[in-house]
Amino acid sequence: MANSYSVELEAFDISRRRRGETGIDYVTTFDSGAPGPHVMLSALVHGNELCGAHALDYLLREGVRPERGKLTLAFMNVAAYARFDPSNPAASRYVDEDFNRLWSTDVLDGPRDSVELGRAREIRPLMDTVDLLLDIHSMQHATAPLMLAGPLDKGRRLAAEVAAPVHVVCDAGHAAGTRLRDYAAFGDPGSHRNALLVECGQHWARGTAGVAIEVALRFLACSGAVARDWVESRLPRTAPAAQRIIEVTGPVTIDTDRFRFVEGYRGMEVIPERGTIIGWDGDRAIRTPYADCVLIMPSRRLRRGESAVRLGRYID
Repeated sequence: MANSYSVELEAFDISRRRRGETGIDYVTTFDSGAPGPHVMLSALVHGNELCGAHALDYLLREGVRPERGKLTLAFMNVAAYARFDPSNPAASRYVDEDFNRLWSTDVLDGPRDSVELGRAREIRPLMDTVDLLLDIHSMQHATAPLMLAGPLDKGRRLAAEVAAPVHVVCDAGHAAGTRLRDYAAFGDPGSHRNALLVECGQHWARGTAGVAIEVALRFLACSGAVARDWVESRLPRTAPAAQRIIEVTGPVTIDTDRFRFVEGYRGMEVIPERGTIIGWDGDRAIRTPYADCVLIMPSRRLRRGESAVRLGRYID
Protein backbone atom coordinates (compact mmCIF):
# COMPACT_ATOMS: atom_id res chain seq x y z
CA MET A 1 0.00 0.00 0.00
CA ALA A 2 1.51 3.29 -1.02
CA ASN A 3 1.70 5.88 1.74
CA SER A 4 -0.34 8.95 0.79
CA TYR A 5 -0.63 10.17 4.39
CA SER A 6 2.06 11.81 6.48
CA VAL A 7 3.02 10.19 9.79
CA GLU A 8 2.03 12.66 12.50
CA LEU A 9 1.96 10.22 15.42
CA GLU A 10 5.14 8.97 17.05
CA ALA A 11 5.80 5.24 17.31
CA PHE A 12 7.30 5.78 20.76
CA ASP A 13 9.39 3.29 22.71
CA ILE A 14 7.08 1.04 24.74
CA SER A 15 9.85 -0.98 26.37
CA ARG A 16 9.07 0.60 29.77
CA ARG A 17 5.69 -1.15 29.55
CA ARG A 18 7.18 -4.61 29.06
CA ARG A 19 6.92 -5.92 32.61
CA GLY A 20 3.40 -6.02 33.98
CA GLU A 21 1.72 -8.15 36.61
CA THR A 22 0.54 -10.97 34.34
CA GLY A 23 3.72 -12.81 33.36
CA ILE A 24 2.96 -11.82 29.75
CA ASP A 25 5.22 -9.15 28.28
CA TYR A 26 3.50 -5.84 27.54
CA VAL A 27 0.30 -6.87 29.31
CA THR A 28 -0.49 -5.20 32.65
CA THR A 29 -3.37 -6.13 34.96
CA PHE A 30 -4.46 -4.12 37.98
CA ASP A 31 -6.61 -6.02 40.51
CA SER A 32 -8.76 -3.93 42.85
CA GLY A 33 -9.34 -6.86 45.18
CA ALA A 34 -13.08 -6.10 45.10
CA PRO A 35 -15.67 -8.07 43.14
CA GLY A 36 -16.34 -6.76 39.67
CA PRO A 37 -15.74 -7.27 35.96
CA HIS A 38 -12.45 -7.96 34.25
CA VAL A 39 -12.13 -5.09 31.77
CA MET A 40 -9.50 -5.07 29.03
CA LEU A 41 -8.28 -2.43 26.60
CA SER A 42 -6.08 -3.73 23.78
CA ALA A 43 -3.88 -1.85 21.33
CA LEU A 44 -1.45 -2.69 18.52
CA VAL A 45 -3.38 -5.68 17.23
CA HIS A 46 -1.96 -4.24 14.02
CA GLY A 47 1.58 -2.97 14.47
CA ASN A 48 1.16 0.15 12.34
CA GLU A 49 -1.98 1.40 14.14
CA LEU A 50 -0.41 3.74 16.66
CA CYS A 51 -3.32 5.49 18.36
CA GLY A 52 -4.14 2.65 20.75
CA ALA A 53 -0.59 2.61 22.09
CA HIS A 54 -0.90 6.33 22.82
CA ALA A 55 -4.22 5.73 24.61
CA LEU A 56 -2.88 2.95 26.83
CA ASP A 57 0.26 4.94 27.61
CA TYR A 58 -1.90 7.93 28.56
CA LEU A 59 -3.96 5.83 30.96
CA LEU A 60 -0.85 4.36 32.55
CA ARG A 61 0.74 7.79 32.95
CA GLU A 62 -2.49 9.10 34.50
CA GLY A 63 -2.38 6.28 37.04
CA VAL A 64 -5.61 4.54 36.09
CA ARG A 65 -6.72 1.89 38.57
CA PRO A 66 -9.95 -0.10 39.00
CA GLU A 67 -12.11 0.39 42.06
CA ARG A 68 -13.93 -2.88 41.28
CA GLY A 69 -12.74 -6.02 39.52
CA LYS A 70 -9.67 -5.99 37.29
CA LEU A 71 -8.34 -3.78 34.54
CA THR A 72 -5.93 -5.08 31.87
CA LEU A 73 -4.05 -2.90 29.39
CA ALA A 74 -2.46 -4.95 26.60
CA PHE A 75 -0.05 -4.03 23.83
CA MET A 76 -0.71 -6.94 21.50
CA ASN A 77 1.40 -7.41 18.34
CA VAL A 78 4.57 -5.84 19.70
CA ALA A 79 6.79 -7.73 17.22
CA ALA A 80 5.09 -5.94 14.33
CA TYR A 81 5.15 -2.59 16.14
CA ALA A 82 8.91 -2.93 16.69
CA ARG A 83 9.32 -2.91 12.90
CA PHE A 84 7.45 0.36 12.37
CA ASP A 85 9.26 2.62 9.91
CA PRO A 86 7.72 6.06 9.23
CA SER A 87 9.18 5.97 5.71
CA ASN A 88 7.13 2.80 4.99
CA PRO A 89 4.44 2.83 7.69
CA ALA A 90 2.10 0.30 6.12
CA ALA A 91 4.71 -2.48 6.17
CA SER A 92 4.42 -3.24 9.90
CA ARG A 93 0.74 -4.21 10.00
CA TYR A 94 1.91 -7.71 10.93
CA VAL A 95 5.00 -9.94 10.73
CA ASP A 96 3.60 -13.19 9.28
CA GLU A 97 -0.19 -12.86 9.23
CA ASP A 98 -3.06 -10.69 10.41
CA PHE A 99 -3.35 -10.95 14.20
CA ASN A 100 -7.01 -9.99 13.93
CA ARG A 101 -8.05 -13.01 11.84
CA LEU A 102 -6.84 -15.74 14.23
CA TRP A 103 -9.42 -15.79 17.00
CA SER A 104 -11.28 -19.04 16.35
CA THR A 105 -10.75 -22.36 18.13
CA ASP A 106 -9.76 -24.20 14.95
CA VAL A 107 -6.99 -21.70 14.21
CA LEU A 108 -5.72 -21.28 17.77
CA ASP A 109 -5.73 -25.05 18.37
CA GLY A 110 -4.58 -25.92 14.85
CA PRO A 111 -1.19 -27.13 13.63
CA ARG A 112 0.17 -24.06 11.90
CA ASP A 113 2.43 -21.48 13.51
CA SER A 114 3.48 -17.87 13.04
CA VAL A 115 4.71 -14.92 15.08
CA GLU A 116 1.12 -13.73 15.46
CA LEU A 117 -0.27 -17.14 16.39
CA GLY A 118 2.41 -17.57 19.02
CA ARG A 119 1.45 -14.26 20.60
CA ALA A 120 -2.28 -15.02 20.37
CA ARG A 121 -1.78 -18.39 22.09
CA GLU A 122 0.26 -16.70 24.82
CA ILE A 123 -2.50 -14.16 25.50
CA ARG A 124 -5.46 -16.51 25.02
CA PRO A 125 -5.71 -17.80 28.64
CA LEU A 126 -6.00 -14.20 29.84
CA MET A 127 -8.57 -13.40 27.15
CA ASP A 128 -10.69 -16.25 28.47
CA THR A 129 -11.12 -14.31 31.73
CA VAL A 130 -12.11 -10.95 30.21
CA ASP A 131 -15.70 -9.73 30.64
CA LEU A 132 -15.51 -6.47 28.66
CA LEU A 133 -13.08 -5.68 25.85
CA LEU A 134 -12.33 -2.50 23.92
CA ASP A 135 -10.01 -3.24 21.00
CA ILE A 136 -8.49 0.01 19.65
CA HIS A 137 -7.74 0.31 15.93
CA SER A 138 -7.34 2.89 13.17
CA MET A 139 -8.07 2.99 9.43
CA GLN A 140 -6.29 3.30 6.09
CA HIS A 141 -8.29 6.34 4.98
CA ALA A 142 -9.11 9.64 6.68
CA THR A 143 -12.76 8.97 7.44
CA ALA A 144 -15.01 9.46 10.45
CA PRO A 145 -14.30 7.21 13.45
CA LEU A 146 -16.39 4.03 13.68
CA MET A 147 -17.45 1.74 16.51
CA LEU A 148 -17.69 -1.85 15.29
CA ALA A 149 -20.24 -3.48 17.56
CA GLY A 150 -20.52 -6.89 15.91
CA PRO A 151 -23.75 -8.61 14.85
CA LEU A 152 -25.37 -9.07 18.28
CA ASP A 153 -27.75 -6.86 20.23
CA LYS A 154 -25.43 -6.90 23.26
CA GLY A 155 -22.68 -5.24 21.24
CA ARG A 156 -25.07 -2.58 20.00
CA ARG A 157 -26.23 -1.90 23.57
CA LEU A 158 -22.66 -1.55 24.83
CA ALA A 159 -21.83 0.86 21.99
CA ALA A 160 -24.84 2.96 23.00
CA GLU A 161 -23.61 3.09 26.60
CA VAL A 162 -20.17 4.26 25.49
CA ALA A 163 -21.99 6.85 23.32
CA ALA A 164 -19.03 7.65 21.06
CA PRO A 165 -18.08 7.79 18.27
CA VAL A 166 -21.13 8.85 16.26
CA HIS A 167 -21.14 6.01 13.74
CA VAL A 168 -21.83 2.47 15.03
CA VAL A 169 -21.33 -0.37 12.55
CA CYS A 170 -23.08 -3.68 13.23
CA ASP A 171 -21.25 -6.37 11.27
CA ALA A 172 -20.19 -10.00 11.36
CA GLY A 173 -16.52 -9.59 10.50
CA HIS A 174 -14.48 -11.08 7.66
CA ALA A 175 -14.42 -14.30 5.66
CA ALA A 176 -10.63 -14.38 6.10
CA GLY A 177 -10.85 -15.12 9.83
CA THR A 178 -12.28 -14.28 13.25
CA ARG A 179 -11.51 -10.95 14.91
CA LEU A 180 -10.50 -10.59 18.55
CA ARG A 181 -13.78 -8.76 19.30
CA ASP A 182 -15.70 -11.85 18.10
CA TYR A 183 -13.61 -14.39 20.04
CA ALA A 184 -15.40 -17.13 21.99
CA ALA A 185 -18.05 -15.80 24.39
CA PHE A 186 -17.84 -12.28 22.93
CA GLY A 187 -19.72 -13.73 19.97
CA ASP A 188 -22.20 -15.74 22.07
CA PRO A 189 -25.58 -14.03 22.48
CA GLY A 190 -26.18 -15.96 25.68
CA SER A 191 -22.99 -14.77 27.41
CA HIS A 192 -22.58 -11.62 29.48
CA ARG A 193 -19.09 -11.17 28.03
CA ASN A 194 -18.98 -8.37 25.49
CA ALA A 195 -16.57 -6.56 23.19
CA LEU A 196 -16.25 -3.54 20.94
CA LEU A 197 -13.73 -2.56 18.28
CA VAL A 198 -13.18 1.15 17.67
CA GLU A 199 -11.65 2.55 14.47
CA CYS A 200 -10.38 5.96 15.58
CA GLY A 201 -9.47 7.59 12.24
CA GLN A 202 -6.57 7.50 9.81
CA HIS A 203 -3.64 5.44 11.08
CA TRP A 204 -1.08 8.19 11.49
CA ALA A 205 -3.17 11.35 11.89
CA ARG A 206 -2.43 13.29 15.08
CA GLY A 207 -6.10 13.57 16.05
CA THR A 208 -6.56 9.80 15.99
CA ALA A 209 -4.80 9.46 19.35
CA GLY A 210 -7.22 11.94 20.92
CA VAL A 211 -10.19 9.91 19.66
CA ALA A 212 -8.65 6.73 21.07
CA ILE A 213 -8.13 8.33 24.48
CA GLU A 214 -11.66 9.74 24.65
CA VAL A 215 -13.34 6.48 23.61
CA ALA A 216 -11.15 4.52 26.05
CA LEU A 217 -12.22 6.84 28.88
CA ARG A 218 -15.90 6.60 27.95
CA PHE A 219 -15.62 2.81 27.80
CA LEU A 220 -14.05 2.74 31.26
CA ALA A 221 -16.79 5.03 32.60
CA CYS A 222 -19.55 2.59 31.61
CA SER A 223 -17.58 -0.56 32.48
CA GLY A 224 -18.16 -0.29 36.21
CA ALA A 225 -14.49 -0.96 36.95
CA VAL A 226 -13.01 2.55 37.13
CA ALA A 227 -14.46 5.36 39.23
CA ARG A 228 -16.71 7.53 37.07
CA ASP A 229 -15.46 10.79 38.61
CA TRP A 230 -11.85 9.83 37.73
CA VAL A 231 -12.92 9.34 34.13
CA GLU A 232 -15.20 12.36 33.85
CA SER A 233 -12.52 14.74 35.10
CA ARG A 234 -10.49 13.79 32.02
CA LEU A 235 -13.27 13.87 29.41
CA PRO A 236 -14.23 16.80 27.15
CA ARG A 237 -17.07 18.88 28.56
CA THR A 238 -19.00 18.66 25.30
CA ALA A 239 -21.34 15.69 25.11
CA PRO A 240 -20.95 13.46 22.03
CA ALA A 241 -23.45 13.80 19.18
CA ALA A 242 -26.27 11.30 18.81
CA GLN A 243 -25.11 8.00 17.35
CA ARG A 244 -26.13 6.64 13.96
CA ILE A 245 -26.37 2.89 13.33
CA ILE A 246 -25.14 1.25 10.15
CA GLU A 247 -26.14 -2.36 9.64
CA VAL A 248 -23.67 -4.26 7.46
CA THR A 249 -25.31 -6.82 5.20
CA GLY A 250 -22.00 -8.40 4.24
CA PRO A 251 -18.44 -7.91 3.10
CA VAL A 252 -17.33 -8.05 -0.52
CA THR A 253 -14.79 -10.87 -0.36
CA ILE A 254 -12.24 -10.87 -3.18
CA ASP A 255 -12.23 -13.96 -5.41
CA THR A 256 -9.51 -13.07 -7.95
CA ASP A 257 -6.15 -11.33 -8.20
CA ARG A 258 -7.69 -8.58 -10.33
CA PHE A 259 -9.97 -6.63 -8.02
CA ARG A 260 -10.27 -2.90 -8.59
CA PHE A 261 -12.67 -0.16 -7.50
CA VAL A 262 -14.16 2.12 -10.14
CA GLU A 263 -13.39 5.17 -7.99
CA GLY A 264 -11.02 6.07 -5.19
CA TYR A 265 -13.47 5.38 -2.39
CA ARG A 266 -12.33 6.31 1.11
CA GLY A 267 -15.27 5.10 3.17
CA MET A 268 -18.71 6.31 4.31
CA GLU A 269 -19.75 7.15 0.76
CA VAL A 270 -23.50 6.62 0.28
CA ILE A 271 -24.32 5.23 -3.16
CA PRO A 272 -27.90 6.30 -3.89
CA GLU A 273 -28.96 3.82 -6.58
CA ARG A 274 -29.31 0.06 -6.27
CA GLY A 275 -27.21 -1.85 -8.82
CA THR A 276 -24.47 0.76 -9.15
CA ILE A 277 -21.13 -0.77 -10.13
CA ILE A 278 -18.53 0.09 -7.50
CA GLY A 279 -15.79 -2.31 -8.61
CA TRP A 280 -14.72 -5.33 -10.63
CA ASP A 281 -13.49 -8.67 -9.30
CA GLY A 282 -11.83 -10.00 -12.42
CA ASP A 283 -14.66 -9.88 -14.97
CA ARG A 284 -17.44 -9.83 -12.35
CA ALA A 285 -19.11 -6.51 -11.66
CA ILE A 286 -19.56 -5.63 -7.97
CA ARG A 287 -22.88 -3.80 -7.61
CA THR A 288 -24.63 -2.15 -4.71
CA PRO A 289 -27.39 -4.51 -3.50
CA TYR A 290 -29.80 -1.76 -2.42
CA ALA A 291 -30.34 2.00 -2.58
CA ASP A 292 -28.40 4.31 -0.26
CA CYS A 293 -25.67 1.72 0.23
CA VAL A 294 -22.89 2.82 2.61
CA LEU A 295 -19.33 1.79 1.78
CA ILE A 296 -17.54 0.82 5.00
CA MET A 297 -13.73 0.87 5.10
CA PRO A 298 -12.80 0.13 1.47
CA SER A 299 -9.39 -1.51 1.49
CA ARG A 300 -6.18 -0.89 -0.37
CA ARG A 301 -5.08 -4.46 0.41
CA LEU A 302 -6.94 -5.97 -2.54
CA ARG A 303 -5.86 -9.59 -2.19
CA ARG A 304 -7.80 -12.77 -2.85
CA GLY A 305 -9.72 -13.91 0.24
CA GLU A 306 -9.65 -10.48 1.89
CA SER A 307 -12.54 -8.06 2.32
CA ALA A 308 -12.52 -5.32 -0.31
CA VAL A 309 -15.27 -3.34 1.41
CA ARG A 310 -18.26 -3.89 3.65
CA LEU A 311 -21.71 -2.82 2.46
CA GLY A 312 -24.28 -1.41 4.84
CA ARG A 313 -27.20 0.93 5.36
CA TYR A 314 -28.32 3.37 8.01
CA ILE A 315 -31.12 1.88 10.10
CA ASP A 316 -31.81 4.67 12.59
